[in-house]
Order: sequence, then structure tokens, then C-alpha cells
Amino acid sequence: MPRSVLLLLLLLLAVVFLPRHHASVDFTRQPPRPLVYTYHDGPESHPQQVHVSLVGKQYMKISWVTEERNVASIVNYGKLPGKYDSLATGNSTSYHYFLYTSGEIHHVTIGPLDPATTYYYRCGGSGPEFNFQTPPVNFPIEFVVVGDLGQTEWTSSTLEHINASNYDALLLPGDLSYADTQQPLWDSFGRLVQPYASRRPWMVTQGNHEQEIFPIIYPKGFKAYNARWPMPHEESGSNSNLYYSFDVVGTHIIMLGSYTDFSVDSDQYKWLMNDLAKVDRSVTPWLIVLLHAPWYNSNMAHQGEGESMRLAMEKMLYDSGVDMVFAGHVHAYERFTRVYDNNAAPCGPIYITIGDGGNREGLAMAYKEPSPSVSLFREASFGHGRLRIINETHAHWSWHRNDDSASVVADDVWIESLSSLPSCGQIKGKVPKHDEL
Repeated sequence: MPRSVLLLLLLLLAVVFLPRHHASVDFTRQPPRPLVYTYHDGPESHPQQVHVSLVGKQYMKISWVTEERNVASIVNYGKLPGKYDSLATGNSTSYHYFLYTSGEIHHVTIGPLDPATTYYYRCGGSGPEFNFQTPPVNFPIEFVVVGDLGQTEWTSSTLEHINASNYDALLLPGDLSYADTQQPLWDSFGRLVQPYASRRPWMVTQGNHEQEIFPIIYPKGFKAYNARWPMPHEESGSNSNLYYSFDVVGTHIIMLGSYTDFSVDSDQYKWLMNDLAKVDRSVTPWLIVLLHAPWYNSNMAHQGEGESMRLAMEKMLYDSGVDMVFAGHVHAYERFTRVYDNNAAPCGPIYITIGDGGNREGLAMAYKEPSPSVSLFREASFGHGRLRIINETHAHWSWHRNDDSASVVADDVWIESLSSLPSCGQIKGKVPKHDEL
């Protein structure tokens, strides 16, 4: 069947059957820029959609797609261009979604790797050489944080701005490709981000646009997301790719799932409770959480959509001394003060909404007035954020507006880790265990 016909059929299915993600009628959007569709122009055996992710200490996972089925899931790698003294093998998978069949999706874990080192690698024994840099072993470390990325001309601009300055890892709180059942758009997205995601680890969690649920046929959803973007959930004791945690340079990062069960009886809730109980702030003085639907939000878009999750999990994060919570979903930027239970709290997390990567739906332009006292900065512009953790006690957060031809810092703040504040002394050392369910 011709690809154009397949795309049309999938689009019709999405329009008829998928749940709509309507926002309030009270807000308006800035017109989005056109979709950027990216093609593969190499041989079918050559890798495409290459991206890397962290897998435990000193290891990285290389993921890629080939149109040819019988390509070996191997990665040759080394510290010099064209000279590979190491070889790792992995596995491959594929999936069907209605009339679409994916290419062969390969995943190979390589290591152990040295910190702060550039490695050169080749996927599947043929095709171009890629390279990535491993994170450092000590502070400082810099994260890029960007949500609701999509694949429009705004996305391309955001990625160029991100790439203009060095960073160690990218954190994405959901809504990657905006494929919304049109599976070829997953392929296009993978090709669009390859120049960036093949060079630095991308750590992601799911958003509503990753669900791709279809009643009866695909009731559980996340089929493409789980096949293409496996994260280190098993290493963190999670039985689902939709929530997990990992450590990197004195920072414990937790990725939560806004679109899988989070009630007090859920596997996710129990996993989070156990994960937080293991955190040792003398080893990882910084504790950061990412999720998709924001718990705090003064934008007119998606009001209250994170409230049930907040009610279920907020106390756990507060009691554990989480430093920052990043969310997406709302297509704008907003930074809150330290908050707990809707009030300013000196030992609560800083909440930041950063769902402004470049999605096809445009920006959420309208905010509630007057601005709540806990909201310190808000703006409906595309952009990205950078969290540079300097040492065990201090970090610098900056938000870079993307509406300008050059990346401009529009908001920034210095942050002290809660584990270093005498007034939040209960957070010192290992987090106390929470009551058993």
C-alpha cells in the first residue's frame, strides 16, 4: 500500500476514535509553524533514528532502526575515530500498528565507559560513524530540559539553540513525536533528533501523545513509545517503561508516568515509595522529578489535569525533599517558588512547567489573572531550559526563549539543594522510609 494512503487511513482513524486533548475555551494559541518531515536517504541496511540513553553507572544504550530486517544488532566502538577496539551485541524488535509495520528496532548496551570521554561508534556493522560524550564523574553537570518537542520548524529552532552550547544529558518530560497513531511520524521524529540524540543521552518519560490507545485493539497504549524509547526501568526496580529512576553525578532523577495508574494501590506508587526510601542524600544530594501533566499551573490550558496525581503523590515528594519538579503538557513556560499543598513552603520543590519545545499545536497564550503568589515567572514562548548543577549545594537554572533568532536567557535563578539547608535538616542523609501501605 502506498505510504500516502497509509498516512491518510491512520489520520482518519485518529480523528474518529482517539480521545481529543482539548484545552479550555478561554485560551488562544499562537499559530504553529509547519511540520518538518524528515526522510531517510541511505541504504536500507544503514542505521537511522540513532539515539543514546544512560543505563546504570558507566553504561549507555544505543538504539537505532534499519529498514532491512537481517542487520545484526551490534555496536563497534572506541575512543578514536574509525578505530573500534570494543564490540557489544544486543537485540532487536519490531511492531505492528494497524497497517503499519515498523523497521527493525535495535538496542545495544555498551560499556563500561570512562566518564567525560568521547566515544566513536558504528551501528550494525555499516553506515556512518557516530560519536557521543559520556557525562562527567563529578560536578558540575548540565542538563537540558525540554518538553512537548514535536517536529515543526519551531522544534528545529529549539534543537539548534540547544546544540549551540554544550550539555551532558537531555531530560524530556513527555510528548516526543506527536505521531498520534500516524506511525511514519515516529520515524520522521527519530531522524529529526538523530544529530542531537546520537551525541548526548536523552532520558524521556511519556506524555498523553504517546498513548496511542485504540479501544479493544490497542487498549494499553504506548506500543510505539515502548518499542522505540526503552529507558532503564528494570535497573531501577520498575516493572514498567513508563516510570523509572537513575543516578548521574550526584543527582537522583525520577521519571514518573502521568498516564499510567498512580493511585496509592498502584504499582507506580509502591515503586516510588521504595525508590525514595533508597535515596541517600550524602551520595546524591540533588533529587529531581519529571512528569508530564503539571501539578501547579496558572495557565488556562489543561487546568486541573495533574490534580489527582498531586493529591496521591505530593506528600511523598515533599517528605523526601525533592528539589525540583519539571512538567510539560502546557505549551508555555512557568516557574513557581518552592511549594507544598498550594502554598509557598521553604522545604518544598520548585515546580517548573516547560512544555514549550515546538509542538504542532502552538502555544498556550492565556493565563489566569491575577497571577497566583506562588508563580514567579510565566511566559507563552517556545524555548528550553538548562539546569547546571555546580556542586552539592548550588545549581543554576535558566530558561532560554526561542522566539528570537538567537537563544536569549529570559528567566534564571540560583537554587540551593534542600539537603544543604539547615532549616530542612530532616532531609540530611538517607530519606526515612515511608509508612507501609
